[in-house]
Amino acid sequence: MREIYEIRMKIKNVFFDFDGVIAESVSAKTDAFKEMYMPYGDEIANKVVDYHINHGGVSRYEKFRYWEKEFFGKDISEERVQELAQEFSNLVLQKVIHADEVPGANAFIEKYSKTFNFWIITGTPTTEIEIITKERGLTDNFIGIHGSPEKKRYWTEYLIKTHNLKREETLFLGDATTDQDAAEFSKLHFALRENEENQEIFKEYQGTRFEDFYSLENILRLQKTLE
Repeated sequence: MREIYEIRMKIKNVFFDFDGVIAESVSAKTDAFKEMYMPYGDEIANKVVDYHINHGGVSRYEKFRYWEKEFFGKDISEERVQELAQEFSNLVLQKVIHADEVPGANAFIEKYSKTFNFWIITGTPTTEIEIITKERGLTDNFIGIHGSPEKKRYWTEYLIKTHNLKREETLFLGDATTDQDAAEFSKLHFALRENEENQEIFKEYQGTRFEDFYSLENILRLQKTLE
């Protein structure tokens, strides 16, 4: 495992992505998107999977608009976007609720929810991620849980300004380019949770990496973020 220690300031606030960071649920969503587009053939279904993997953290609404335009030349209505999103939600909700945790995630969240200020920022719709975190027994550990349709850049800036957070004291834990983008946009620290689907995307990334929350805890201790 490659661990590059670049967190230099004492962290007080942590923004978590959800899929691939708290829960091992990335593959469940990949499989659901593929299932929805398999009726149009393997070629389109595989292109859907590739786009999804390379645009992790982009909301499903944006993805459906893109795919319908790219593959079928359709500028679909908002009503149709919502129909597709609901179909997707029906396929994945229970799978995400019952997905395995990223090793050590639950214990880390419960152990340090009073040490740090925790929020979730995800591409999953806010109403859906609220259900998921409640069912997984995590809700009370987070000050707020935020998702689409607003983008992650919106939420990082909103939380910083609303709660008067210091950027240099805030860490974003993510596994997608949208997470890194939001962290860079808001001038936050970023730590990449490595998984099988993002290895190629982040092969050039030189920042902090962690495979699980045991290694993240060690990184934070080495940087004296944790005493």
